[in-house]
Amino acid sequence: MSLADLWYVLFVAIIAGYLILDGFDLGVGMLHPFVAKDDRERRIVLNSIGPVWDGNEVWLVVGGGVLFAAFPVVYAALFSGFYWALMLVLLTMILRTVALEFRSKREGSGWRALWDTVFSASSYGLAFLLGVAFGNVISGVPLNENGDVVIDSILDLLHPFALWLGVTTIAMLLLHGALYLSVKTEDDLQARVRRWIPRFVGLFVVTGAVAAIWIAVSEYGVTDTYKDDIWPIVFPIGGLAAFVILVVMWRRGRDVVAFFASSAMLALLLATVSAGLYPNMLKSSTDPSYSMTVTNASAASNTLTVMLIVAIIGIPFVLLYTAGVQYLFRGKVKLTESSY
Repeated sequence: MSLADLWYVLFVAIIAGYLILDGFDLGVGMLHPFVAKDDRERRIVLNSIGPVWDGNEVWLVVGGGVLFAAFPVVYAALFSGFYWALMLVLLTMILRTVALEFRSKREGSGWRALWDTVFSASSYGLAFLLGVAFGNVISGVPLNENGDVVIDSILDLLHPFALWLGVTTIAMLLLHGALYLSVKTEDDLQARVRRWIPRFVGLFVVTGAVAAIWIAVSEYGVTDTYKDDIWPIVFPIGGLAAFVILVVMWRRGRDVVAFFASSAMLALLLATVSAGLYPNMLKSSTDPSYSMTVTNASAASNTLTVMLIVAIIGIPFVLLYTAGVQYLFRGKVKLTESSY
């Protein structure tokens, strides 16, 4: 395995970490106005992610840093060609943060209802935009011979497959967030959340199955890897097994195990698609020869080596921080004077 290949694997792992951690944040945000019946319950929902949400987003920052340093050509193409799309992503992230922080500054019902709506809407928006972005990565983007993404407007990115993957991402993160809330809440609120979970399971099964069939019958090339080599099949099989464990453990009332199974499922689904895309980092829909691959888009070997040394030193601290915060704030949510 070359250094470029290793950094591709590390990049996918970091994005999987973000998907798992900020994924339940987004799921909780989308569920927030619907599962909670009064202000106290809404505060409990918010405080289930209150101590961890900002730390979870560190993984996205790390992922962006890896893309910038290890695959600068891909970074440049994405941030120039998808400028307005990325601005929308940033806007939804800012709105989520503002809503979370502003909501508790005043006690008026109208004030809090406003920020509850903003928090939920921006969570739906961010989940949808992330799915649309991934849909475009899978289907390919209009790259030219200079490595530039040539689009007339942001509407060019909203083709049917990308839109469907956006809906699928919403369904997936609703399920992930509901499982997390089931772990963090109790009594009537937990019972209400648990009643929603079968609906999210059904929604995700339908949207995910359609997305999988769409990818399989299309000419996106994702399935070519699985035709040429047998070992990557462990990823989709593992993802399916994790989903089955999720459902079985949830039905048995083992919410923590079900949540970890959901986390494993998200990581394995991302690995499934990433293995199918390899060696492409950014595939050209106009001419395959223009595609940016792990090899032709990577930084110099010396850069990748120095980055690897830094990663060996730094990533354990990120892991320790993440694990430490989750451990410190484990258990059911209890409101205090410092709560949101």
